[in-house]
Amino acid sequence: MSPARDNDATTTAAATTAARATQRPAATLLFLPGLANDAEVWTDVRAALQRMAAPEVRPLLAGAQVSDVHTRHPTLPRMAQALLELHPGPLVLVGHSMGGMVALHTVRQAPARVVGLALLGTTARADTPEVVQLRRDACALFAAGRMDEVLRANVAFAFHPEQAADKAIVARYFAIVRRAGAGQLIAQNQAVLARDDGRPHLAAIDARHCPTLVLCGEADGLTPPEVSREIAEAVPGASLEVLPRCGHMLTLEQPAAVAQALACWLGALAAAPAPRVGTFGPKRRPPR
Repeated sequence: MSPARDNDATTTAAATTAARATQRPAATLLFLPGLANDAEVWTDVRAALQRMAAPEVRPLLAGAQVSDVHTRHPTLPRMAQALLELHPGPLVLVGHSMGGMVALHTVRQAPARVVGLALLGTTARADTPEVVQLRRDACALFAAGRMDEVLRANVAFAFHPEQAADKAIVARYFAIVRRAGAGQLIAQNQAVLARDDGRPHLAAIDARHCPTLVLCGEADGLTPPEVSREIAEAVPGASLEVLPRCGHMLTLEQPAAVAQALACWLGALAAAPAPRVGTFGPKRRPPR
């Protein structure tokens, strides 16, 4: 081999090695449903994302999964721990309501492993005494076989008035929650009741490493826009979007608008610089 070719080969090998050293490890995109919800709440959003997403985002979408850790563990920290154990490597988390709470606990346990975070209609606050009592009263009704009574009362808080009057959307919501059943409603409410105030941990989320989107409906009566605004203001570099004509169940109410916001966020995430090699270290052990 001539000296010139030898130099070319050396340069090419060095460039390849450098590229491999800085390449972002393949991330897993996880959708985390809210309380007593399942994969169906993401169906329309995921379909719209497939149509809207930029080509560089499609490999991430192709490997996306919907988590069910909220149905199998008694506390938010244990749910987060299970998520980390089930899905090795870097994670991109999209959490709605209780799913957002699980996502925030996951970041607390393994901040270097979460490389993208979208929080939809969620809160970092602990429940107030009034909400604690409401949850306990609801659990008593669930145990007594009066689930539909609670669900009917919840519709006005969970949906924008336009969607609350849409029989098809409300019937779909009822079917999803009924599928979960009273046992899951009680267990998941108890997990949410036991959570601490997560606001002191928000400033530790580094949006340069973990691009963060906070999304909510303007008429959310369960996690009002003020609590989403609070998260966005506390996470350095986070972005906030408030969807018009939308309540708490935004993935059922305005799936196209949710997908559009996620597509933009995922596009920015795909273009972000790769994390430093070796940043995916051991996770923090959660409290029991």
